[in-house]
Amino acid sequence: MFRSVTNSVRWYSLLISVAVVACSPNKNVEETTVMEEKEVVYQSKPFTTGNEFTSGIEGPAVDREGNLYVVNFEKGGTIGKVTPEGKVSLFVTLPEGSTGNGIRFTSKGEMLIADYTGHNVLRVDMATQEISVYAHHEGLNQPNDLAIMDNDIVFASDPNWKESTGQIWRVGLDGKFVLLESGMGTTNGIEVSPDNRTLYVNESVQRTVWAYDLSEAGELSNKRLIHQFDDFGMDGMRVDTDGNLYVTRHGKGTVAKLSPDGDLLEEITVSGKKPSNIAFGGPDGKTAYVTLQDNGNIDWFRVEKPGRSFGR
Repeated sequence: MFRSVTNSVRWYSLLISVAVVACSPNKNVEETTVMEEKEVVYQSKPFTTGNEFTSGIEGPAVDREGNLYVVNFEKGGTIGKVTPEGKVSLFVTLPEGSTGNGIRFTSKGEMLIADYTGHNVLRVDMATQEISVYAHHEGLNQPNDLAIMDNDIVFASDPNWKESTGQIWRVGLDGKFVLLESGMGTTNGIEVSPDNRTLYVNESVQRTVWAYDLSEAGELSNKRLIHQFDDFGMDGMRVDTDGNLYVTRHGKGTVAKLSPDGDLLEEITVSGKKPSNIAFGGPDGKTAYVTLQDNGNIDWFRVEKPGRSFGR
């Protein structure tokens, strides 16, 4: 009964609105449109509240079915799976000595995990849950976060937290690490633009966001500073289909939305002070999931454009 009354009121209001517009001397009937109720965006809310993940919560990445994968479920060295409804369970336990950080999916649907204690990028067969070493190099400080091109060339940030320095590595289709740049600040968040022509990297301690021109073969050139924050650190970041960057502000408790050129467009407050990373999912790719190290939980909020990796 309540539903039918509510619908009647809505239709009555709609008819009045259309009549007013149609009778207006400044409007043509052909120009009459019905405005739909606008969706609320950039308002963050808790998605999980059970503290299922450790303070090392990171990752996150969404598969083609809309499931979210996050590292360190209940203990280190694990990957948790969160359904679109928010049900959390253990997905896989990594080999002894391995601890996951950033997660990405290849064009084939395989999961890649930055294993920072094992100096690996691990690969998970999603059907069999078999785990293998995709790439390994002893020269890394710790592979931290991952970015991936449409052709499956992978990039890894590689910070040295003790020295406040960092590096960028590429992993080609041959599964081999190639050092692209050293002597940087604490490289952390890393992402590829929707057209695969730009690589973005941030430096947490230095609070800088850099952009590079990116070739089809994964070569970098034309390094340029696009944004520098005045306070607090940064962690993971992702882009939407318009190329806007969503950067987690670790310590500030926000996610900053930057334009492709680095202009600050929005700043979204989350429910904790230590957001560590972000991914996009939901039915249309417009739901942002943010991992929070304060309490081992995940926030979510809606955005205007789908994430670049949605449906990959």
